[in-house]
Amino acid sequence: MATPHHKYCESLGAEERMLITLRDELYGGSWDRMLQDLQERRRGRPYIFKLVKRIEDDLSRIESLRTYEQKHGINLADYIKGDAK
Repeated sequence: MATPHHKYCESLGAEERMLITLRDELYGGSWDRMLQDLQERRRGRPYIFKLVKRIEDDLSRIESLRTYEQKHGINLADYIKGDAK
C-alpha cells in the first residue's frame, strides 16, 4: 500500500527526482552542501543566463524538497528507490 510519502514522490517531476539522486550521490545526502555549491556556481562570472535560471529553479525545488523531508522526518531518496515502507 502506498504511503503519503510514496504518493508525494510519485507526484514529483523529473527535475525533483534528479535533485534527490544528485544530493545523495554527489553531496553525501546533504541539502546544505548542494545548496552551497549551487549558490557558489550562481555567483560565478561569466555565466550563461540559461544556466543561472536553471540554478534558480533548482534552488527553489531543493528548498521545497528539504522542507518536506524535515517536516516528515524522512529521506525522499528511500521512497524514490522504493526502500521505504
